[in-house]
Amino acid sequence: MADQIVPHFQNNSGHDSVAIGAREFMCIGANPPFDHPHVFLDLGDEYEIVCPYCSTLYKFDATLKANETSPTDCVWTPDNITSAA
Repeated sequence: MADQIVPHFQNNSGHDSVAIGAREFMCIGANPPFDHPHVFLDLGDEYEIVCPYCSTLYKFDATLKANETSPTDCVWTPDNITSAA
């Protein structure tokens, strides 16, 4: 993933769980300025992982793209990152 941006996800709305399409990602907790330290999480061969800071349960969903979530309001894009051309 060195040539790709690691997806960032948040749970500002307090969902019980968030389905994601990435196996490696960053959890930021909530939208800035209320975010927690941005922690890198790697699902490996598992299908679920809990963020150690905010306790959000992330569940891998192969039908989603790497930068998609369900519910859809859980994707976060840093201001200094623009879409790849």
